[in-house]
Amino acid sequence: MKRKTLSGQIYLYFMIVIVLSLLSVGVFSYVQSSRALDRQVKQYMEQMIDSANYQTDIYLQAYELLSNSFSSNSDVRSFMEIKRNDAYEYYEYSDKIKKFALASVESIVTLYKQLNMIYVVGQHGRSVIYENQNLLNFDPILVQEKYANLMNSTPSDGRIVLLNMSIRPVDQGSVVTMARKVRGPSYGDDRGVVAIEIKLAELAKIWSRVSLGKAGFFFIIDDAGNYIYPPSMGERKPSDELASLVLASGNQTFLHKYNGEQRMYVSRKSGYSDWNLVASMPVEELRRPADTIRTTTISVGLVTLAIALWLASRFGRSIIAPIRGLKESMRETEKGNWQYIDEIGRTDEIGGLIHSYNLMVTRLSDMIERVYEAELDQQKNALELGESKLERQRAEFQSLQLQINPHFLYNTLETINCYAIVQNSSEITEMVEAMAFMLRYSVQTNLEEITVANELNHVRNYMIILQHRTGSDFEIHVAVPPSLLLEKMVRLTLQPVIENIFQHAFPDGVEDHHYICINARKEDGLFQVYVEDNGAGMKPERLAELRKKLEMNRLAEPDEIEGAKRGGIGLMNVHRRIQMVFGEAYGLSIDSEWGKGTCMTMTMPEMDRSKMRGKDGYSEA
Repeated sequence: MKRKTLSGQIYLYFMIVIVLSLLSVGVFSYVQSSRALDRQVKQYMEQMIDSANYQTDIYLQAYELLSNSFSSNSDVRSFMEIKRNDAYEYYEYSDKIKKFALASVESIVTLYKQLNMIYVVGQHGRSVIYENQNLLNFDPILVQEKYANLMNSTPSDGRIVLLNMSIRPVDQGSVVTMARKVRGPSYGDDRGVVAIEIKLAELAKIWSRVSLGKAGFFFIIDDAGNYIYPPSMGERKPSDELASLVLASGNQTFLHKYNGEQRMYVSRKSGYSDWNLVASMPVEELRRPADTIRTTTISVGLVTLAIALWLASRFGRSIIAPIRGLKESMRETEKGNWQYIDEIGRTDEIGGLIHSYNLMVTRLSDMIERVYEAELDQQKNALELGESKLERQRAEFQSLQLQINPHFLYNTLETINCYAIVQNSSEITEMVEAMAFMLRYSVQTNLEEITVANELNHVRNYMIILQHRTGSDFEIHVAVPPSLLLEKMVRLTLQPVIENIFQHAFPDGVEDHHYICINARKEDGLFQVYVEDNGAGMKPERLAELRKKLEMNRLAEPDEIEGAKRGGIGLMNVHRRIQMVFGEAYGLSIDSEWGKGTCMTMTMPEMDRSKMRGKDGYSEA
C-alpha cells in the first residue's frame, strides 16, 4: 500500500477546498447570472413588443377615427342609395366624398404617408376610390368581387376589421385594409363598405424600432392565422404550426424550432385589433452573454486554481521542510546519534516544536548516560552478589555432602577389622570395594546432576555394607523402568532416604514380610522418584511436623541436628539439596499412614535428553 505523505495530504486538502470554492462560486454565479440575463432578455423583448403594440394601436386608432368619420358621413350613406346607372348622382356624391376625404386627410397630417387609399363601395356596384387627392376608376367586375369579399369578411355590427387584402392586385401584401360596413340614411340593412388601405411599409417604421439583433425578427399574425407582416412571412401557409403556437400561447413566451434553429418567441395580442405581434430571437444568441460569463468564469477559475495550487504547494513545502528535517533528526536519534536542529529565526509553532525536540534530545542524552551508569553499577553489584550466592550454595552443598553418618563409617571400619582378624575371607574385599565406591561418590562436590542409575549404584554399595554389618540378607525391589534410568536427579538423595527407612520404618528389625520398593515415573512435565515401604509409618502429628519443616525450604541448623532425630535432618537436607539444584518448586514430599507404611516422593523437572549427553553424570559407575 502506497504511503501517504503529509505534503501530499496538505496539497490534496488545499486542492479540494480551492476546487470546491471555485466550483461553487462559479456554478452559483453562472446559474444566477444566466437566470438574470434570461429574465432581462425576456423583459427586454416584452418591453419592445409592448412598445410596438402600443404604437401600432395608436396608429390604428387614428385610422379608426378617419373610418368613423367616413362611415357616419351623410354623403357617404346617401351614396349607398343611388341607383346603379344614375351618372349624375354618382358624380355629385363622388365629388362630395372626394372633398370630404381631402379635408379629413389634411386634418390628420400624420396619416398622410401611411395612407394608401380610401374607397367606398356600395351594393349597387358603384364605388368611390380616393388615392392622394385622386379619384380612381376600377373595373366594375373587380370592384364587385372585392365588395363581396369585404362584405363576407366584415362584421355586421359595424365593428372595424383589419384585412390582409387590397383592392388593387399590385398592392396585395404591401397594405392592410381597415373596413367596416355602412348603412343607408334610414339605417336599414347594410348597403356598402368603407375601407381604408394602410401602407405596411410606413407602419413597418414603427416595428423596425424593435431591435432584436442580427438574427431576431418581428412578425404579425391575425386571429385567423394569416401572416400580416413582414411580406416574406406571407409565403407561409395560414395557421401553420408556428401560427398555431402563437395563437395558442396568448401572451406567453415559448420556444420553437424555426428553420432548424431553436428560438424564443414573445407574443402580445393587440388590445385594439385582432393582430398578434410576435418577436423572435435565437436561443443561442440569447444565451451568448451567459456563455461568455461561463467561459470567463472557467478561464478565470482555471487561472485562479493554478495560482492557488502553486501557492498551496509553496505553503505546504514551507511547513513540510522543517518537519522533514525534524523527522530525519529523530531517525538519527533512534540510531543513537543525538541530532540537534538549528532553530534560529523560527518563532512560530514549528520553531517551538524544534525547540522542544532539542530540549528532549538533551534530556534524553543525560538520562541515558545516567541509566547506563546505573545499569553498570547494578550489573557489577549483581555479579558480586551472584558470586557470593554461588559460593554460599557450594558451601552448603559441600556441607550437606559431608553430613554422612560418621557412626556408620566407624562401625563399618570396625567390622572390616573384625573380619580381617577372625578370618581371611573375600567379604573383606567386597566391603572395602563397596566402601571405596561410596566414599568416592560422596566426596565429589560438583553441582552437576547425576542419573538415576548412579544413585541406584550408590544404594547398592550401601546395601552391601549394610548386609555385612547386620548379617542379614535384605533385598530392595527396584521397579524403575529401563527408559528412566538415565533421567537426571540430584547426587546423594536416594541413599539417605533408604537409610532413613531402615532406621525408622522397621524399629523391631527387618522381617521377611517387609519390603522397600524404588520406582520412577514421568507425569505432566515432572520426573518423580518415589520409595515405598510397609513399615511402621508415621503418626499424624509427626507427619505434620515433618511436612512443616520441609515447607520452610532451609537446611537444618546445628542446634536442630543436636536435639532432633537423625532421620528428619536427613530428609530436610535431601529436600533442600533438590531445591538448590532445580528450584523452589521441586523437592521431597512425604505421605504416610501409621501402621501401614510410608511413601517418599522426590519431584524434579523432566529434562531434555538431547541436552544431557556428554555430562559427567553419565560417566560415573
